[in-house]
Amino acid sequence: MVGFVNQSWGYIIAPGLGWVVAGGLKFLINSIKARRLAWDRVGIYGGMPSTHSCIISTTAFFVGLENGFLSAPFAVALAVGLVVMMDAWGLRRKLGRHAAAINELMADRPQWTPLSERLGHSKIEVLGGVVVGMWTAIGLTLIV
Repeated sequence: MVGFVNQSWGYIIAPGLGWVVAGGLKFLINSIKARRLAWDRVGIYGGMPSTHSCIISTTAFFVGLENGFLSAPFAVALAVGLVVMMDAWGLRRKLGRHAAAINELMADRPQWTPLSERLGHSKIEVLGGVVVGMWTAIGLTLIV
């Protein structure tokens, strides 16, 4: 194993780097769509690419590149990644549908603050997060 200064820092950097890269791309995509800087979309769930999928994919792919794709650490990272991606695509998307139904039921209440309906991701947004995460991990391995 390479010393603490080199390889070990990559495991700490990977999730944060995935978050920054996905967030930056999402901001860029939203700004292009809106034809202005989309500061109002920063921190909002949903959109392309999935930040959650990118964070776990960057981390898992970095683990695989450093330890091998048949290693126990990669198997654990892969399992966690699949749970995160299933949550982003399945559960959180269904929560958004529930929020829409609740908002419709509560619309006539004057003090009702509508719930956010954009919580989950489409399959393509999750896949986009995975692809961006893989490339981010490859880039990270070239620096550390």
